[in-house]
Amino acid sequence: MGQIQVKEFNCEKELTLAVIGGKWKMLILWHLGKEGTKRFNELKSLMPGISQRMLVTQLRELEADCIVHREVYPVVPPKVEYSLTDLGITLMPILESMYSWGKEYQTFIETNENNTAYVSTTK
Repeated sequence: MGQIQVKEFNCEKELTLAVIGGKWKMLILWHLGKEGTKRFNELKSLMPGISQRMLVTQLRELEADCIVHREVYPVVPPKVEYSLTDLGITLMPILESMYSWGKEYQTFIETNENNTAYVSTTK
């Protein structure tokens, strides 16, 4: 395994966040999971604001962690495609749940704009 193998984690949740955490990894996984195989420039155009260097770094980390597969075709000019591995596909229900939660939370925030904080009375 790649970057994750050299770190120690206190729990499985921490490990999961280490693999998919950050500003860009979830977006990369989302696009590959929902839209299928993409070339580098296709991914870059789907994520305005990401630098080429950052996209390369994130893809390399996901590849090292066996989440993304990189396929290089021996043609001129070089053709490289990225897709989710079988292990990467298993992350899609997690990402879909996060998407649903975020959508519900956004609605909650928008309907409670005047409240600066939400205090739960449940103990």
